[in-house]
Amino acid sequence: MRRTATGEPETPASPSTRAGDSGTLPARATRLPHGLRSLGHRDYRIFFSTQLFSLTGTWMQTLAQSWLVLSLTDSPAALGLVGVFQFGPTLLLGLPAGVLVDRVPKRYLLICTQICFAIITALLAIQLERGELQLWQIYAAALGLGIFSAFDMPARQAFVVDLVGQDDLMNGIALNSALFNTSRIVGPALAGLLLSNYGPGICFVLNSLSYIPVIIGLLLMHAMGLPRSVSAGSPVERLREGLAYSLKTRAVLLPIILAGLMAVFGMNFNVWAPLLAKDAFDIGAGGFGMLMSSLGVGSLTGALLLAFTGRRPSPRMLVTTALAFGLLEIGLAASARFGAPPLVAMALMVGVGFTMTSTMTQANTTVQTNTPDAMRGRVMSIYLTVFAGGTPIGDALAGALSQSWGVAVAIAIGGAVVAVVAVLIARQLAGAEPGLPDPAPA
Repeated sequence: MRRTATGEPETPASPSTRAGDSGTLPARATRLPHGLRSLGHRDYRIFFSTQLFSLTGTWMQTLAQSWLVLSLTDSPAALGLVGVFQFGPTLLLGLPAGVLVDRVPKRYLLICTQICFAIITALLAIQLERGELQLWQIYAAALGLGIFSAFDMPARQAFVVDLVGQDDLMNGIALNSALFNTSRIVGPALAGLLLSNYGPGICFVLNSLSYIPVIIGLLLMHAMGLPRSVSAGSPVERLREGLAYSLKTRAVLLPIILAGLMAVFGMNFNVWAPLLAKDAFDIGAGGFGMLMSSLGVGSLTGALLLAFTGRRPSPRMLVTTALAFGLLEIGLAASARFGAPPLVAMALMVGVGFTMTSTMTQANTTVQTNTPDAMRGRVMSIYLTVFAGGTPIGDALAGALSQSWGVAVAIAIGGAVVAVVAVLIARQLAGAEPGLPDPAPA
């Protein structure tokens, strides 16, 4: 009999043997194309379809909020502070949030976070329509969204395996990534049209309404995302248990390190992409939009390719895509430094987006498939804390390097660090290839 990390017998309802709340793979899944097989699971189908509305609304609000803050302050620093408020809570609450995720039904937790997101966004819309919205209120809303996101993200990540099971986990994550990147293209495009004609308020209203389908979908699901087993001990002891497992399991630790370092050194697009457009290629705001669209196209392509290929990631493919990501960024830096045509930079951005999404999806899947059910929420909170915490640190570093030595040097340094880390991790991950390291065999 297999056991959880706490030494307790693994329950028969483990997602390693089932998807959602059913005992066998749904017949619908066997009739779908290979890359869409996760949609054969009823609950995942509901989850996927409702997320389309929510993610599109979120990207609409993101663009509108940035435009609004710049309109109110004309200060890039004020805009950066919004990100600090929104991502800072994950650094402080991400790890304890993982303990909570492992102790409560994830479906109920997600319903609560979606309701809170909708209320906060609606309050912003009301204040804006009244003409009473102030900068501190935007900061307060960003802080509130960040606090609830600290609980929402690990619950959402860990819930996927309850919906599709271990065998279809990578496919489910890849389809989620494809959906995310589709909304990243559609949402800002819609927001741009609405901002030009109606102002930012309509984007806040639509985003608030976009949470309603998600809440309804969660209520209609059968899967609860129940804790598989709950060990005795205080929350601090359970958090220590999750940290200890992550540190001692190479198949978990190394993808977390890789994702964190990529976030710090390679994924600083909001800092260096506008600098490329303005200073290196002199293509203005329209060119900036094209660069970011190129990134989105590559990301979507990578997500779809993963969805239609293998079921599980391999250490070799994980580090190969990470290495390619670093090398492509070095190429992008060279194109900026030596005056290549902007189309070359856009083509390289497609490659950067492709390899970024490929690496992140595989890292996510590798961590989850090598984590026992009873510990998944805690481990995913560690993964997300490292990743989210790396983003603001990396943005500050990229800004400082760009100011001192230019954007091309900043991108080249980041790409080189990622490439070197990928090579170093490749040797370590090779020994962790055999899959789920069950902590305590019977």
